[in-house]
Amino acid sequence: MLAWIVALIAVVAAIWSAVRMHQARLDAYGATARAELTERQAKAADARTLALTEEIRQLARNRIPAAATALSHRSAPVPGLREAAGIEGDAARLLTEAVQAARTAVLEERRRVDAAARSAMRGTSAKIQSLLNQSQHLLHELQHEYDDPRILQLDFRNELALRRTQATAVLCDAWPGLARQNSSLVEVVLGAQSRVAGYERIKVANHLRQERLALVARAAEPLAIALAELLANATAYSHPDTEVPVTVQQTAGRGALILVDDAGIGMDDDALKRARALLSGPSEVLLTELGDPPQTGFAVVGRLVARYGFSCHIESSPYGGMRAMLRIPAHLLTVIDDDRTLSVLAPKPVHARAEGVTESPLPTGPAEPVAPAAPAEPEPAPAAPVEPAASVPAEPAPAAGEAAPPAGLPTRRRRSRRTAAPGAPTVRQQPAEEPVLRTPEQAGAAWTALQEGTLSGRKAPVPPARTPSASPSDDQGDDET
Repeated sequence: MLAWIVALIAVVAAIWSAVRMHQARLDAYGATARAELTERQAKAADARTLALTEEIRQLARNRIPAAATALSHRSAPVPGLREAAGIEGDAARLLTEAVQAARTAVLEERRRVDAAARSAMRGTSAKIQSLLNQSQHLLHELQHEYDDPRILQLDFRNELALRRTQATAVLCDAWPGLARQNSSLVEVVLGAQSRVAGYERIKVANHLRQERLALVARAAEPLAIALAELLANATAYSHPDTEVPVTVQQTAGRGALILVDDAGIGMDDDALKRARALLSGPSEVLLTELGDPPQTGFAVVGRLVARYGFSCHIESSPYGGMRAMLRIPAHLLTVIDDDRTLSVLAPKPVHARAEGVTESPLPTGPAEPVAPAAPAEPEPAPAAPVEPAASVPAEPAPAAGEAAPPAGLPTRRRRSRRTAAPGAPTVRQQPAEEPVLRTPEQAGAAWTALQEGTLSGRKAPVPPARTPSASPSDDQGDDET
């Protein structure tokens, strides 16, 4: 009996010992597992911390500077998160918000600096514009006192500087600085032509149905500024040997349209998209977004479009370059009185010529004497003032073998010598039929007449016919816009 008890106790002790050993092994295994889990969690935390550190470094070194650059260059890429899988949702959201906050802060600071710069340029432009206007009046007085063509060159360069200053003032939200009365639309076009260095390449075609169609006073100078910028752009981006056709016509909706074509290099899709955005008249244009050096032409036109109600569109031109279209609504147009004399340089409507109407503009002052053209070759009528149509005798039909002139264009024809009737007194040949050498007194009188004509023409915008032609090597300070 005692042996059975001892055996039972031994068995129980063995079982208890085995249970304790098993429990000890389980505890040891659990401790090892917990240690491994803790180690893995520590490594994961270290990895997240390292990834977050790298993202913060990426944010400071690359993402925020790239976001600031993209404000000026919209095609510049802005990098995103490098380790998106290792960053928790809140951390990723906060990093993205940091980029947006930096972009907003930079943009607000740029607007503040840009507003200060516009204010300073606005005040400076007004002062420079006033000085240039005074210089212009002084140069006009010198032209009457001294017979020196260099004064004309100074006057034209002064006009170019005045246009640049005026455009800068408009870009800075300033008043154009010049008040006009109701002005003939064709004369406004000629006035814009006179402000461009390559004005001799610009050819204006008048297709208006109403010859005295005019712009209302408040829109005359703004449209002249906008058109001058478009003309400067067309002449700067096309070859110096090519012409820049300008067409003035009326639209079906009682408005008017001015087309400016060039045979230049054209524009790629990105440049065309940006140009159209500027011409649409955005509410805000930052000076820092116009490049270095700033190209302000389209931006100036856009500011005028937004302020005065006309519109501008640009597209590819059939001449190979670009075509700019200025649309003038009917409420900005009027008709000037018949008693007002139009500029002698304003081209006559094409439809009037096509109908055979031979109207010659009457000069406002004495015309400069010129040598007669060769009688054997017909040539187009000059842009300078010519004698009235009433004083021109009937012209005979072209002789056999002689080239016929283009239809609808006034030309000079050979004048046949009239045979005197028998018994009629012999009429002496007119002195104008023979070349006459000009004396110094005649040359001085012609120069005075030219000055008087240009001064009277300045009452309405006309191209600078009195200024020297600009050669390709003569830098007159006008470049691309």
